[in-house]
Amino acid sequence: MSTTTPQQARPSAGIDPRGPQFAAGLTSLVLVVVLLVAPGPVATALLAVQAVLFAIGATRGVQHTPYSWLFRTLVRPRLGAPDELEDPAPPRFAQAVGLGFAVVGLAGFLAGVDLLGEIAVGFALLAALLNAVFRFCLGCEMYLLLKRATAR
Repeated sequence: MSTTTPQQARPSAGIDPRGPQFAAGLTSLVLVVVLLVAPGPVATALLAVQAVLFAIGATRGVQHTPYSWLFRTLVRPRLGAPDELEDPAPPRFAQAVGLGFAVVGLAGFLAGVDLLGEIAVGFALLAALLNAVFRFCLGCEMYLLLKRATAR
């Protein structure tokens, strides 16, 4: 988390931390539906769409995802300014972790190893719910731990 206030920050210096939390809520909904209809073509298609969204977040940054656009367009105008902005790198890493679980889930569903697919989706869902409900980004924490470990 950055301690930069919105007034001090340049537009590219940080992101509103409520955006990734909102996106995690939408991701959670998608992943719940995937688990409810799995196995099958609908679950596989929904997971593929979510994987694409994770890929966009991992490669371009969470601020460039369709979920972020929804947040900026529909939610953010109704909220006050955030208390602080956060570094976009940890949420970007978290998107890469989500992408990894989505790819494993897709591979499981496509290979007929449905239990593998469901477990991978379950892990991604757990991480998304932690962020959506408790504002605890598991992938962000992993990023910070790896950064500390590699800085030595």
